[in-house]
Amino acid sequence: MKTSKAFTLLCATLMLENMLSMNIATAASDAPGYPESIYAYDSREVAMLPPYCKYTSLFSAHVSDKDPTEGRRWRDSLGPTFKAMHHYCWGLMHTNRALLLTRTQRIKSFHLSRSIDEFNYVLRHATEDFILLPEILTKKGENLIRLGKGAVAVIGLERAIQLKADYWPAYAALSDHYKSSGDLAKARALLEKALSFAPETTALKRRLFALDNVRAK
Repeated sequence: MKTSKAFTLLCATLMLENMLSMNIATAASDAPGYPESIYAYDSREVAMLPPYCKYTSLFSAHVSDKDPTEGRRWRDSLGPTFKAMHHYCWGLMHTNRALLLTRTQRIKSFHLSRSIDEFNYVLRHATEDFILLPEILTKKGENLIRLGKGAVAVIGLERAIQLKADYWPAYAALSDHYKSSGDLAKARALLEKALSFAPETTALKRRLFALDNVRAK
């Protein structure tokens, strides 16, 4: 009797694992004209990434057009956290699939959620003075907002600003969140502060213009 129950439980577990695998494969493959998985390192997807990505762990084994001297330069420039940066590059690939390549909201949410996992991996291993830390926190915050988790996103975006007061993309993401939440005063204050650091930034000026139009109406 016990053996029968154990066998039934094993079968149910295997069926659940197969269903989950099928769902993940379907989610990852719903990008017309692209491989099922980002781990195929499709040249079109790799080309959308920062130049250092092809020198990171695992990428370097799949991307052929590399300059060894350039790889050493990136490793020296980015320091010990570079060992974890392939996860950031994977997170960017998931983000690109969500925003540019997928067809349904379900698949978009799948890739955005996977990107958060990848960003978190790097954040756990990054040193506090890592030069790309504000950028990674901002990318994570932007995707959390897209997933409807704005309150959580605010924490990381504010940390990005604390780490680098003149990093305007973090201000832009926070401003977008507060604008969508109806707090136009806070959205405007963030844009004005960002513009004090980067007065010629078109993305900020465009946001401020749109915000003023909303206020006028």
